[in-house]
Amino acid sequence: MAQSRDGGNPFPDSDELDNPFQDPAVIQHRPSQQYATLDVYNPFENREPPPAYEPPAPAPAPAPLPPPAAPSVQSSRKLSPTEPKNYGPYSTQASAVAATAELLRKQEELNRKAEELDRRERELQHVALGGTHTRQNNWPPLPSFCPVQPCFFQDISMEIPQEFQKTVSTMYYLWMCSTLALLLNFLACLAKFCVETSSGSGFGLSMLWLLLFTPCSFVCWYRPMYKAFRSDSSFNFFVFFFIFFVQDVFFVLQAIGIPGWGFSGWVSAIVTVSTNTAVAVLMLLVALLFTGVAVLGIVMLKRIHSLYRRTGASFQKAQQEFAAGVFSNPAVRTAAANAAAGAAENAFRVP
Repeated sequence: MAQSRDGGNPFPDSDELDNPFQDPAVIQHRPSQQYATLDVYNPFENREPPPAYEPPAPAPAPAPLPPPAAPSVQSSRKLSPTEPKNYGPYSTQASAVAATAELLRKQEELNRKAEELDRRERELQHVALGGTHTRQNNWPPLPSFCPVQPCFFQDISMEIPQEFQKTVSTMYYLWMCSTLALLLNFLACLAKFCVETSSGSGFGLSMLWLLLFTPCSFVCWYRPMYKAFRSDSSFNFFVFFFIFFVQDVFFVLQAIGIPGWGFSGWVSAIVTVSTNTAVAVLMLLVALLFTGVAVLGIVMLKRIHSLYRRTGASFQKAQQEFAAGVFSNPAVRTAAANAAAGAAENAFRVP
């Protein structure tokens, strides 16, 4: 049996017995011809052919994404250091400039009010310290050599609050315009008297109106209006409203120009056209000026009444001011004391 297993050679070659690489255990682990060296030999490699490649199942296509928005030119542009940044549609550069201008305007208004308060405070301090002698009368503005000196002190920018200065100035210009109209009316009546001697009464009345209305209008309605706005006096407001209403009525009569009344209004100018054209033209100019003064007077009366209602004045306050002013007058107090003393003496006199 051994002979058949060894190929019939009971005595194998000695070289084969001495060669350790001929050992069947070593031959079993000899590398195959597909490996050139032992460096690439991997005893744990699976020599079975790999399975056939199966491509993976295709994944569902994703939803298409919206195209990216194109970047705005303003966001991509680099801002300069001095250029204001734009933080949104509600804070644009135009609105920022407008807000800055509004703040500057309010700041200027506050500065003007502060200056006005400083001036009025200094004025009150002068009055409290007995410095009234330093405030000299300045109206009417007369030259120094004139024997008649100014009778009133008037400074609208110092004595009148800022919100009422425009109204007081307009009333002062209205008084000046009415005075100018009366002067031109006197000249027109004089010219008519020169061409028509029968109109002497109208010329005389025009002179009377000029001499009467000029000072009386200033004292009777302009000064009460001035003092009303200066000291917020309800009594002076009532005096102004009553007298200036009568003055407006006269303004309207002057504009109408009833013949013989001394007013060169529309009626008198139209009647004079047939007598002398040049005098009629002059009277028409005077009638036009009277009409403007009348319209402005009515408008200012309404405006001052609206301002009066916003100041909180009332008739009861006017009564209190009147009573306080009467009893604080030294002449009134002296007369009242004398009357009381005389009444007491008569009462206790023994018959």
